[in-house]
Amino acid sequence: MVEYKKRDGIAFITLNRPEAKNAIDPLTHAKLWEIWKDFDSDNNVDVAILTGKGDAFCSGADLKSYMSRWPNATPEKVRANIEDGLGGLTRGLHHLKKPTIAAVNGWALAGGFETALACDIRIASENAKFGSFEARRGFHHGDGGIPRLVNSAGLSVAMQMLLTAEPIDAEKALQWNLVSEVVPQQLLMEKAELIAQQILRNDQTAVRSAKETILDMVGRSLDDQLRVEAINGYSVATRKEVVLRLEEFYDKSDKGRHGKNSTEL
Repeated sequence: MVEYKKRDGIAFITLNRPEAKNAIDPLTHAKLWEIWKDFDSDNNVDVAILTGKGDAFCSGADLKSYMSRWPNATPEKVRANIEDGLGGLTRGLHHLKKPTIAAVNGWALAGGFETALACDIRIASENAKFGSFEARRGFHHGDGGIPRLVNSAGLSVAMQMLLTAEPIDAEKALQWNLVSEVVPQQLLMEKAELIAQQILRNDQTAVRSAKETILDMVGRSLDDQLRVEAINGYSVATRKEVVLRLEEFYDKSDKGRHGKNSTEL
């Protein structure tokens, strides 16, 4: 259903229903909720990598067991679902402070596309494809796909993907700002883990504050954005840990110094 492993400060989450293209059924949905809550509370892991088993990242909500609940559903049932999201990460657990990385290994369709968009960083393999096919079935995104698509790629891209219900490949996703990098399939997890290690090298309070600040920018005026950045940026710099890190910089003993004491990362 879902594999969950932890190693060297990284949580590895793998959707494991390859026979169903890793579609999210109710059991997988519930399991993902448990996993994301555990990741959030475990002080031994600071970054998560989400990927899929087989040739798909995730084909979305299982149309037989998950989507079949909604035709003729009561307004109360729809309202209750607002707190639930798809797998939690799309809505409900979307305020995770720790960074999440989507390693998109294949098809990311419908709710699978929404799940990838809910991650903070998206790395795609050359085999990855993205699509919003819901309009073919009589509905559209309901788990964060539309706002995140608009915020990431803009109105025109969102209109084209949702209204045509046509897929795009990894290179087009890169052009449209939906992923940050495209790598060969065999290097996908290596690249995702490298990015995770680069994040782990940093002060995690600063990392989480930066993530919170970035997400808090969306939809605000420039004045509000500048105010939020200043408040968060300078308040996180008041910690005692910052004094120690600055002293390492002053005496040139910090591990990340370019040209001296540099790390492999």
